[in-house]
Amino acid sequence: MDRCVVLVDAGYLLGAAASLLAGEPSRSRITVDHAAVVQGLRERAERETGQPLLRIYWFDGAPDRVPQPEHRRLRVMPRVTVRLGALTRTDGRWAQKGVDAAMHAELSELARNRACSDVVLVTGDGDLLPGMMSAKEHGVAVHLWAVQAADGDYNQSEDLVAEADERRVLDREWITQAVQARDTGAVCAPPGPRPEIAAILSAPLPESAMRAPAAKPPAEPPEPVKNGHGPAPAETAAGKTGVPTPKDLAGLGGGRGPAGGHPTPHPPPAATLRWSSEKGWIERGPGSEAADPGLPTLAQLTSAEQRWADREEDITAVSGDPFEVGQVFARRWIDRLTDSAALQALSAEYPRVPHRIDGELLRYAARFGLLAHKDDQIDEHDRYAIRAGFWREVDARSVSADQTSSAE
Repeated sequence: MDRCVVLVDAGYLLGAAASLLAGEPSRSRITVDHAAVVQGLRERAERETGQPLLRIYWFDGAPDRVPQPEHRRLRVMPRVTVRLGALTRTDGRWAQKGVDAAMHAELSELARNRACSDVVLVTGDGDLLPGMMSAKEHGVAVHLWAVQAADGDYNQSEDLVAEADERRVLDREWITQAVQARDTGAVCAPPGPRPEIAAILSAPLPESAMRAPAAKPPAEPPEPVKNGHGPAPAETAAGKTGVPTPKDLAGLGGGRGPAGGHPTPHPPPAATLRWSSEKGWIERGPGSEAADPGLPTLAQLTSAEQRWADREEDITAVSGDPFEVGQVFARRWIDRLTDSAALQALSAEYPRVPHRIDGELLRYAARFGLLAHKDDQIDEHDRYAIRAGFWREVDARSVSADQTSSAE
C-alpha cells in the first residue's frame, strides 16, 4: 500500500543526539520534547517518501520491560506504537536487549504483508541488515536516517548504509528542534541566597575524612584553619579539595575522634549544618528540637480523583527533568494543604526536607526513570536538582502567601 512507516531505535536516536549535543551518549544529559520528535519524524517522512504516514514504531528498552513515563506519554500519541525490549545492566552500564530483534520482526512483517510502500529506519545497528534485505525483496523502499555524528564520522553500520535505498542525515539543526543539552550547572543552583548551603560547603571535615589510607599515613597533620575551629578540608588523592558528604558531616557532632583520642573538630559557631534528609548529622541550633514537624504527606492530602489526574499530568505534561519533578511535587503538596501554617513550618526546615516527605518525593521522582546505573539509586546530582526544584516552589509560594497576608 502507498503509505510510509517509521521505525525508530530510540537508544540510537537519543544516544547519538546526546553525543552530538552534550559530548557523551548518556540520555540523562539531554532533555527531549517527545511530541516535537514525533511531529518532526512524521513531517519529514511524509515529505521525503511522498507517502502519508501509517505509523511510527518507537523501539526502546525499559527495566523488566515496564513502560517508563516517556513511554507512557509516547504510546498515547496519535499514530505512535511503542515496543519495549529489556534494559539490563552489565559492568555498570545499561544495555538494551531484544530491541534489534523486535525491529527486525516488525520490519519483516510489514514488508511481507505489504502494509506500506516505504519504510524509514532510524537506527545504526547492523543486526537489522537481514530485515532490510528482506523488506527490499518484498518491494519496499528502505530509507535509512542517521543522526549527525559528533566526530563527523559514521555512527551506523557501513553494511546497513550500503544496503539502504535512500540515506539522509538528521543534522544538528533538526535535532535541536526537539532535543536540548541539559544545563547541569543551572538545575542544581540553590533556590536563593541561603547561608546554610555556604556553611555546609565551608565547614571543616572530621579527622576520619582527612586521614590518608592506613597503608600510606600522612607525612604531617593537616594545617589548621586560621580561625582555630579545626582543620581545613582534605586534599583528595588528585590534590583537589573534597566536598563534604552527609557521611562526612555525620562525624562533626563533637566528642572523641575515632583515632588517637583527639576530639572531633566542631563547625564554626555561626554555621548551622543541616542536610536535606534525616540520615545525615543535623544541627538545628540552640533550643530547637530534632523531632519531625509532623507535616502531612502528599498521599495523605490526595483524593482518588486527584491521584488519577496526577497520573494523567505525569504522562502528558511533566517532562521528567529533575528540577521540574521537584517543583511539580511541591506545587501539588502546597495546593492541597488545608492548614496554611504547615507551609511556614516546612519553610523553617530548609534545607532539610522532613524524612517522610523526602522519601515520598524521591519515590515520585523514580517514576520518571531518574535512576543511576549503580544500585538503582537516583543519581546524587539529580537528587540535588529534585530538592532544589522542591524548595524553589516552596519559596515562591511562601513569598506569595506572605504578600497576600500583608495585603489583607
